[in-house]
Amino acid sequence: MNNQEDYLIEIRGLILTEIKAIKEIVSLSAAMGGAGSLDEQRMANLQIKSLKNKLRKTIDEISGILDDMSIIKPLPSSKMNYPGESSVVKTPPALNQQVYPEYSQKNAVRPKHEEIDKDITFLEKKTLKRLKKKKPEKISEKKRKPSKYVGLANRMFGGWAQSFSKTQMFATLKRDLIKANMNFIPTSYAAVIFLTTTIFAIVGFFIFVFFMLFDVHTKIPIITSVTENLLGRFSKVFWILIVAPLATFLTMYIYPSAEKSYIENKINQELPFATIHMSAISGSMVEPSKIFNILISTKDYPFLQKEFIKVINEVNVYGYDIVNALRNVAFNSPSMKLTELLNGFATTITSGGSLQDFFEKRAQTLLFDYQIEREKYTKSAETFMDIYISIVIATPMILMLLLIMMEVSGLGVSLSISMITLIMVLGVTIINILFLAFLQLKQPSS
Repeated sequence: MNNQEDYLIEIRGLILTEIKAIKEIVSLSAAMGGAGSLDEQRMANLQIKSLKNKLRKTIDEISGILDDMSIIKPLPSSKMNYPGESSVVKTPPALNQQVYPEYSQKNAVRPKHEEIDKDITFLEKKTLKRLKKKKPEKISEKKRKPSKYVGLANRMFGGWAQSFSKTQMFATLKRDLIKANMNFIPTSYAAVIFLTTTIFAIVGFFIFVFFMLFDVHTKIPIITSVTENLLGRFSKVFWILIVAPLATFLTMYIYPSAEKSYIENKINQELPFATIHMSAISGSMVEPSKIFNILISTKDYPFLQKEFIKVINEVNVYGYDIVNALRNVAFNSPSMKLTELLNGFATTITSGGSLQDFFEKRAQTLLFDYQIEREKYTKSAETFMDIYISIVIATPMILMLLLIMMEVSGLGVSLSISMITLIMVLGVTIINILFLAFLQLKQPSS
């Protein structure tokens, strides 16, 4: 009786193992889902094959146990087992209690099929375990609402923007907008320029009226009424009406060019290391457009990423081949170095050259230029440190002494001690801000 119970317990353990193996096969198939690299798919297929082999062994073992449990058995024979025949070897219940505690309640026998598959290495098992735990990525969509300010500008100055689009100034502005990756239609940005200039012209008019009626002094009371005639006062403050809108127009017109220069600087700093990465990827003989997909997925190059996304969109959305896509993106790139790299990439593909050799040579050149730029930045920082010490430490002391002497002697502009102190503090603060901004703009990324 006990022997029959041991058989039933062993069959139960084998069935549970079959269920576990089937769950692993389903989990691996769902985890891959057609995604992942070729190596990951190969390891997953190898693991599934191994699990199927274990299922077959388990079924054979169950068949053998059922044969042993049969009431009617053939007479024992002394003949040897033929090739291909297998005998069921049962593990003592004591061993099963140590290794498989879940089966130890009824002295279950340890299944024979729990073996290490020699076709899969330990590292591959770890990778497969990670694939099972990998959660599907959540794709988030960003929806951007149209700007009400841009809509107002189009309604008010759309006609002027269309007329402005026919001038040479607009052609330069359009190229800067495209290279700076600014989310503006060129005519819409021109309309925004006109609207903003109009607003600041109105603000400048109110400032002009204020200074026509009031005067500002360095002593208390700071604001007083104007005593001179209006014509003389107009000749002193009329420039506000011209400077306010003109400065606004020039600032907004130059801003895309400044943004393009900033992006160019950041791209040039990321390009040497991205080129080294591209050289390593191209050595694996992947399809050229996949190089950009891999670099985008790393998220290590935020400024280059925008340019690489353009290449992918040219291929996947607009239907261009990789060579034309590279040349189109190179034409609108803000960085001349990136333009040369993409054009060289396209030429190498067309001529059938080695991409790995091309990227290695270009990476050496770009890395050398990067080192030269860092050395230039170090030298310029040392020079500006000397200038900073001269301006911020020596100049305020000399200027304060001069102002105090002028206050005591009554020559020139008469200022109080508190006003002189305020001027010195504001001057030093402004100089510090300017130096910090300059160093931040010129600093290469680490």
